[in-house]
Amino acid sequence: MAERIESLMKLQRQLIGDISHELRSPLARLNVALDLARQNRGVEAEQALNRIEEEARELNDMIGELLTLIRLASGNESVAMANVDIAEPVREIAGDGDFEAQGSNRGVKLLECEECSINGNSDLLRRAIENVVRNAIHHTIENTEVEISIRRPSSDTVEILIRDYGSGLPESELENIFQLFYRTSASRERQTGGTGLGLAISKRAVQLHHGAVTAKNVTGGGLSIVISIPATVT
Repeated sequence: MAERIESLMKLQRQLIGDISHELRSPLARLNVALDLARQNRGVEAEQALNRIEEEARELNDMIGELLTLIRLASGNESVAMANVDIAEPVREIAGDGDFEAQGSNRGVKLLECEECSINGNSDLLRRAIENVVRNAIHHTIENTEVEISIRRPSSDTVEILIRDYGSGLPESELENIFQLFYRTSASRERQTGGTGLGLAISKRAVQLHHGAVTAKNVTGGGLSIVISIPATVT
């Protein structure tokens, strides 16, 4: 209990420091956009107002992800579990992701989809997988497709593989990308997008299902993230 309390306190301190740092950038851009909107009319004002809307949405998303992460980390909230056919949400995520990716000359393709059941929380599983897919869409190069596969390597394990065709990562950073607010050396600047929360949420959600999430570089380029979760044995 003492170790858990200390861990929660450490997480709280880290969150306070990181949040104060991370929220400064979108807030600063909001203020600049507001100033421009006041000074200009017509097209210039419309562009500034669109930027305000974009930054406000980013702040809202960040706050929502932080609340999710804090809730998952606290362990105080019970998570309703039920039998989930994991293929159904993965198909939906792939379809939604493909539609979104087409706007940037990318795509998402479901390569392999074995029917697998998991005892879990559908919403948390969807969030965990969707966050990884969105990250892959962001990093895969133009005119490539993010590839998703559902496999059952054994009777008691389900694997969801998400592979992009980006530049990959240095081996030393592969374990760190699931840490809170972590940015790789190639994408630490704010303009690269992302809040540094999505993969941390994915990892915690998977852990709540007694699973694991790992990343590895793929021969030929790109990154493969594997979500392993115990399957419902029938």
